[in-house]
Amino acid sequence: MSFKPGHDGVIAGLDASAAELIYSYEAEKDSFPRYSTITPSAVLDAAGRLHDIPDVIAVSGWSITEIPGHRPVAAGYFGLGDGSEIVGKTSIFGRNVHFYSSTHERSHLWGSYGMSPFPLGMPCYALIWEGDIGDFYEVDERLQVAHLGRVITAPGSKYALLYALADPKFTFPKGHLRFEDAGKVMALCAYGQAGSPDRDEQALINYLLPSDLYPLSKETLRNSPYYNIGVTDQKFTNLARQVSDAIFDSFHTFAKRHLTKGYPLLISGGCGLNCEWNRRWLETELFSDVFIPPCTNDTGSAIGTAVDAMRHFTGNAKIKWDVYSGQPFIFDELDRTELEIYPLDYDHVASALLGDKVIGWVQGNCEIGPRALGNRSILAAPFSKATHQRLNRIKNREGFRPIAPVCLEQDVALHFDLARPSPYMLLFQKVLDSRLEAVTHVDGTARAQTVSLEQNPHLFQLLTSFKAKSGVGVLCNTSLNFSGTGFINRASDLLTYARAAGLDGFVINDSLYLFQESRSASI
Repeated sequence: MSFKPGHDGVIAGLDASAAELIYSYEAEKDSFPRYSTITPSAVLDAAGRLHDIPDVIAVSGWSITEIPGHRPVAAGYFGLGDGSEIVGKTSIFGRNVHFYSSTHERSHLWGSYGMSPFPLGMPCYALIWEGDIGDFYEVDERLQVAHLGRVITAPGSKYALLYALADPKFTFPKGHLRFEDAGKVMALCAYGQAGSPDRDEQALINYLLPSDLYPLSKETLRNSPYYNIGVTDQKFTNLARQVSDAIFDSFHTFAKRHLTKGYPLLISGGCGLNCEWNRRWLETELFSDVFIPPCTNDTGSAIGTAVDAMRHFTGNAKIKWDVYSGQPFIFDELDRTELEIYPLDYDHVASALLGDKVIGWVQGNCEIGPRALGNRSILAAPFSKATHQRLNRIKNREGFRPIAPVCLEQDVALHFDLARPSPYMLLFQKVLDSRLEAVTHVDGTARAQTVSLEQNPHLFQLLTSFKAKSGVGVLCNTSLNFSGTGFINRASDLLTYARAAGLDGFVINDSLYLFQESRSASI
């Protein structure tokens, strides 16, 4: 049983004898605030899934202040070699068990290695790029790790700082950034103009990227021409694109020089959620393959430390896992006033979606990681810009934010320039189908999720029914959550949200709940 302290708190259960992930419970899910630390309810739920006290308790290394280098929690934040793990004993309810901890840095590396499809002993390169780490590594056939070099200190924090710099509403004290800002910068880069950086852009790139300044602060850039300029100002979106390109180019230049053996590349850390950078890594052709886990950010750290512990005690560092290994849905009290209830019929739901209804979609367990992948989703038809605008209103999000599509895997090449499955929604691609207005970003791209029958049979059947009616096996797919919280995971919260946000109905497993027409017409 493995724990990730600090923000993005997670508890993971791993059966080492079967080398299989039992669950990964993220503290924010069940409508807790985004990036929550581990909650008592998560601990109780996770413990209740185990039939005995675990043999090993593992804790991902961290920092007590959440600033790396400050007082460590367990093995601490940084490190790969001597001193980067703690092995001992502890007592749980009177039973002696093994205790294991390794650094946060190692949690990223072993999480991506353990979850990757490559066989045990296949040499791999690894890239960890996140808020505070920007480094390459090599894992050899004996599972020995070599540090190949640091490219940029704190690339993720520098990327997120851009939004804070331009946003007049950002007033956090020195050393604090908003976790959600990096995703907004990714959306705004699409509005930026291509070309060489101008003098102001180059000056900021020269100041920011090579520096080891920490903690980062907006106020150190008070004299910048971008200070409080507004995040949608063209001058800022141009800057965002230029800095994004400069960050990637720095890592790419290092990789071309030092990663020359053609091994597959493992990507982990929060920057692994940047779909443009992921696409560009695939296109470099430096690597035989590229793997990014769905929980590439800190939501994968508990799994990574569990894999590291399994490697220590058994010599094995590969696990079987399923992306739908989160919390099961809680069907508590549901006020059925205003609801019409039907057995789930995929054709019925497809017809509702084609009639411009917006439907919440719940099946089975939560997804692991931050992306809604068809078990805690809001679905809609993909054809109208008005649908895009409505979904952003429902989500209480800025109008510049894109809406992602979900697509039948076998049809993806009909609609997007994507030549491989993308089951975890981690790649940008050009949209080829002009009908898909709701999911086409300003630069003509989308962040598609592909779905097969084996991966998610319920969503696959719905997409198949929608295709039969519309000719297109694509839907809008965005996460089912209150603004600022993790995924909704109980029926009462889903009903409260659906009423407040203006959903037309929702599905829970094998039942469809539609609001009565009189209610829907008033929204």
